[in-house]
Amino acid sequence: MGSQEVSNADWQGKHVTVAGLGVSGIPAARALHERGALVTVVNDGDDERSRAQAAELEALGITVRLGDGATLPESTELIVTAPGWKPDKPLFLAAAEADVPVWGDVELAWRLRGPDAAPWLAVTGTNGKTTTVRMLASILEAAGLRTAAVGNIGVSLLDAVLGEETYDVLAVELSSYQLHWAPSLRAHSAAVLNLAPDHLDWHGSMSGYAADKGRIYEGNRVACVYNAQDSATEDLVREADVEEGCRAIGFTLGTPGPSQLGVVDGILVDRAFVANRQKQAQELAEVSDVNPPAPHNIANALAAAALARAFGVKPAAVRDGLRAFRPDAHRIEHIADVDEVTYIDDSKATNTHAAEASLAAYDPIVWIAGGLAKGATFDELVTGAAKRLRGVVLMGADRALIREALARHAPEVPVVDLDRTDTGAMSEAVREAARLARPGDTVLLAPACASMDMFVNYNKRGEAFADAVRQLVAESA
Repeated sequence: MGSQEVSNADWQGKHVTVAGLGVSGIPAARALHERGALVTVVNDGDDERSRAQAAELEALGITVRLGDGATLPESTELIVTAPGWKPDKPLFLAAAEADVPVWGDVELAWRLRGPDAAPWLAVTGTNGKTTTVRMLASILEAAGLRTAAVGNIGVSLLDAVLGEETYDVLAVELSSYQLHWAPSLRAHSAAVLNLAPDHLDWHGSMSGYAADKGRIYEGNRVACVYNAQDSATEDLVREADVEEGCRAIGFTLGTPGPSQLGVVDGILVDRAFVANRQKQAQELAEVSDVNPPAPHNIANALAAAALARAFGVKPAAVRDGLRAFRPDAHRIEHIADVDEVTYIDDSKATNTHAAEASLAAYDPIVWIAGGLAKGATFDELVTGAAKRLRGVVLMGADRALIREALARHAPEVPVVDLDRTDTGAMSEAVREAARLARPGDTVLLAPACASMDMFVNYNKRGEAFADAVRQLVAESA
C-alpha cells in the first residue's frame, strides 16, 4: 500500500483496524468497508453513544470492539487511527512490533484521492490555523475557484475527497496530531504560522512537536510559507525535503524583503510573486480590509494571501476575499461597547501563545483569565503584557499560577481573584472587570487556559462572557 493513490481493488480482503469511533473513525470505517476491506473498529469507550455508533456500523457488516482499544486484532495489516490517539498507546506499540503501518484519517484521505484530485493548500501552527484556512478559502472563492475549508476545521477530509462535489483546490487545516500520522502527504504549498509549546504530553517534547508540524512541508511543489518573525518556522523549511523549484516564502508584519509578503504604510504587499521581487512590490489589500485588524490576524491574512498567490490567485481576489471574510465566534470577537468600554471575546485563546497575541492587540486592558493551565507557565506572558494592564480578573482551577506571575512581574496591577469555579462565575468576572475599567479601556477575555474545569468547551465559555456583557448592555440602556 505504498503507492500515492490506492485503487479499490487494493482493499479487497485487507484486514484493516480503525482506532476510535467519532468524527474521523466512522467515515474511515465506512469508506474502507465500501472498498471491500475487512474492517474492525476498536474503541476505548463503551458508553451509550459508542454503543449506538457501533450498532450502525455493525448493521453494515463492520466488526466493532468496544472497551478495548489496546489489543491488536488478529490478522491486522493496517491501522487507521483517529488523530488524538497518542503514539505510545499499547495498540501502536503492538503494531510496531508486528510491522503493521499506522495511518491517520488525513493519510487515508490522501491515499484515496482520485488521479484528478484537487491539490491541497495546507496550514498548521500552534495558533491561527482555522482563521487562516477560512481566510484562504474566502480568497480562493473570490478568485472564482471551487474550494472548501476542510481537515481539522470540522469538515472531514475523507468526505471532501470521496464526495460527489469536485473542487479546484482545497484549503486544509492540519493539526500536529494529524501530521504525525500522515507520512506520505505532499501539499501543493503549505504554511506553518507559528510554533509555541503545546500538546507536549502527546508529542513527548518540543522537538517532537516541531518535527510533526514540519511534516507539512515535505514534498511541497510550489511554496513553503513561514513566519519571518518566528525563526523556528523557517528552520522547519530548511530541514524539509521539497520538490525542485519549491520556494521559501516569508510573511512579516514589517516591511517585506524579496520573497516575502509584509506591510508597508497600512498596505499588505507582495514581494514574492512578482516579476522583479528585488525592486517590485504588489499591493494586495489594506490593513483595514482584515477583520479584525489585530496584529496576529494580519499575520494570518498574510499567510493566507501567500498560499493563494502561490496558487496563482490575482491580487484583487486577495483583497475581495479578505473583505468578505467573517471570523468565527470567540476569536477576538467584538461583543459590545458599554459606557465607552469595549468588550472582546477571545475564549479561543486557550494557551499562552494565543493569549499573548490577543493582549498585544489592545491597550489599556482589563484582562479576564484562568482555567486549566495544561502545564503552562505565565511569567513570560505577564511580563510582556504588564504595561497594558489596567486590571486583571482571575477565575478557574489554575488561576493561582497567573496570580503568582502577576505578583512577580506586575505587582502594581489590581487583581480580583474569584474563588469559585461554577459557570456563574463568568457573570461576576464581567462585573468586576467593568468596575475596574475606565472609558477607552478594553475588557478582554483571553484566558490563556483551557475551559473544561468550568465549561464544556471554549465556545460555552465565550457564550457565558457574551451573555454577561449583554446583561450589562441591558442594564445601562
